[in-house]
Formats: sequence, C-alpha cells, structure tokens
Amino acid sequence: MAFLSRLMGEPEEDDDNNYCNLSWQNRLYAFAACLVIGLALSIFGTIEVWLGQYSAFALLYSVGTLVALAGTCFLRGPMTQVKKMFDKDRLIATIILMISIILTIVCGAVLRIGILAILCCVIQFAAFTWYTLSYIPYARDAVKAAFSSCTGMNCPC
Repeated sequence: MAFLSRLMGEPEEDDDNNYCNLSWQNRLYAFAACLVIGLALSIFGTIEVWLGQYSAFALLYSVGTLVALAGTCFLRGPMTQVKKMFDKDRLIATIILMISIILTIVCGAVLRIGILAILCCVIQFAAFTWYTLSYIPYARDAVKAAFSSCTGMNCPC
C-alpha cells in the first residue's frame, strides 16, 4: 500500500476529505476491498452467462461495476469523485458507463434478452476501461496510438 500511497499522494485536507475518520491507509484498504469485491461480483456474474442465468449475470456484473466505482470515493471523497466523473475529459465515458449499466440490468433482468445483456455488458466494460484510463496520464493517447498502429485507422474516440 505504501507504493500506491506514494503514487497517488495523500489527499489534501478539505471538507470533502473529512467525510469519515479513516486514515489514508484505511482508505486505501477500503478502496482495494471494493475493487476486489466488485471484480469478484463481475466474475461471478460472467459465470452465470455460461449457466444461462442472464438476470443474475446482468445484476451481478453491474453491481460489481458499481461497487468498484464506489470504492474510488474512498480515495478522494464522494463529492470530489462525483465532480471528477463529470469533468469534460470524462463526461462522455461517464454517461455511456451509467447508461450501459442501466441497459445491462434492463436487458438481462427485466427483458431477459441474454444477447442484448451481453452486448450492453461489453459496452459497459469498454466505457469503464475508458473512464479508468482517463485517470492515468497519457493512457488514452497510448491506447489510441496502439489502435491506430494495429488497425491502420484513426481511433474514432
């Protein structure tokens, strides 16, 4: 955790970071726990596809994404995180992510159309990945360059 703490740097003290009495180290543990739980839920959801349980798949995978996303609130505070989610650099990825989470649940649990739930899940995964890459300096540029190099086309994003 020391590496992650050095990499991210402890947050400055402000009103948003005083939302709980957790130390920086405990916040990192909480973030890691949410990340692991979210990943586990998504994996269990993916297993449900092979069992033909599309409702369980849609719910578990989407809740896993939400739990992993909620874990980031431990790093900077919930209000700061929400503000960062809707920055101009992340706005499109955030909107697509939220819509795809809703559509995954609707297609899988309400409409019970497995192939649409899987398609929405793929979009959800891509949007979450693109959203996450926005926090890593030059990561999106590297992905765009790799896409262009591999396909010979310019990345449409």
